[in-house]
Amino acid sequence: MKYLIVLVIVLVAIRIVRVVIKRRNNSQNVKGEDTRLKLPPKLIKLYTVWVFFVVNLKRVFRDRVALFFTFLFPLIFLFVFGSLSHSGSVSFRVALINDAHTTLASQYAAILKKDKTFNISASVTTLAEANQSMNRGEIDVIIQLPPGFGKNNRNGIPSGSAVISYSQSNAQEAEALKSIMQSQLALINSRFVKVDTPLKVVTKPTNQYSLTAFDYTFTGLLGFAVLGAGIFGPMNVFPELKKMGILRRLHTTPLRVWQFFLSNMLGQAVTGLLSLAVMIAVAIGIYNLKVVGDFITLTAFLILGIILILGIGLALGGWAKNERQVAPLGNIIVFPMMFLTGVFFPRYLMPQWLQTITNYMPLTPVIDGARMILTEGKSLLDLGPQLAVMGVWLVIVYAIAFRVFRWE
Repeated sequence: MKYLIVLVIVLVAIRIVRVVIKRRNNSQNVKGEDTRLKLPPKLIKLYTVWVFFVVNLKRVFRDRVALFFTFLFPLIFLFVFGSLSHSGSVSFRVALINDAHTTLASQYAAILKKDKTFNISASVTTLAEANQSMNRGEIDVIIQLPPGFGKNNRNGIPSGSAVISYSQSNAQEAEALKSIMQSQLALINSRFVKVDTPLKVVTKPTNQYSLTAFDYTFTGLLGFAVLGAGIFGPMNVFPELKKMGILRRLHTTPLRVWQFFLSNMLGQAVTGLLSLAVMIAVAIGIYNLKVVGDFITLTAFLILGIILILGIGLALGGWAKNERQVAPLGNIIVFPMMFLTGVFFPRYLMPQWLQTITNYMPLTPVIDGARMILTEGKSLLDLGPQLAVMGVWLVIVYAIAFRVFRWE
């Protein structure tokens, strides 16, 4: 976020400088002086990069399709996975029939209704209605508090048994609910009968930051956005520019390939960071994303990730003559990275040999590094293995991109 503020300040400063230069040139034009921009050759080359950087930014923000796939498309996946993560808690459809009407039964029924594990149907109030609903598949189990549940026995202690009715297809749900209810009743029993159990089980949380499943899943969505910003842009734009003859005309100018690539790198880095910033803001505002690391480290790392993945897009778009060539090759490269690097599915679910292979895919260190920054607060110095793999891929993909680039 801080980098975005700095970027805005830099852009405003550059804009002011350009206005000053333009006014100076206009005043010189009135006096009949030479109005050409007098800069050293190296600065002229960098100014050319700046011009094409601005052109690329304007192209993105004027293209509705590019805006959709850069900003809205990743947000769609964010909303889908965010909703799934927040609705992923275990819940059972239950009909609660309280036939006891004792004080303890009413208190226990209130406990069950407050527990989010029990999705109790409010419309089912009798045992006959509950059996009918279970036959239709509308509920999973029936919890009945029979007459006498909670009444005091001869020793003055409340007693009784809650009955769980289920169909054979819901036997696992019934066992799970039985275990939960036994734990609840054990707490109630301890108020009346003191039992010192010699063997116990205690729980100790190790997630010191209290992170949720969505906090870990979110970095995969960031990887998907990086993939889209780095590959889909050049892969779709370059063949179109070749088809229109624009790149062929640019080839006749002093423009060099490195200048063209650098301007695209800057443009994609800016638009990619804006897209990622929107995703992070939405995730924090709507799904309460917890960020352990600092945004400066995350921004610097994501810039490097976008530049790395952009090299693949530059190689694909620079080599292909038209859309028919780039689409199949792009799918061959993109889809394995989408499904094998932890974008949508965690890699620990894969066989060990496949995890070893995917460690060295270009997108894997980007997602792993972003996850370590977001959820563990790691610094760039702690991401040595990830940065090493990314550095090797940077050399490989840009060597290929410069080698296979064609102006037409």
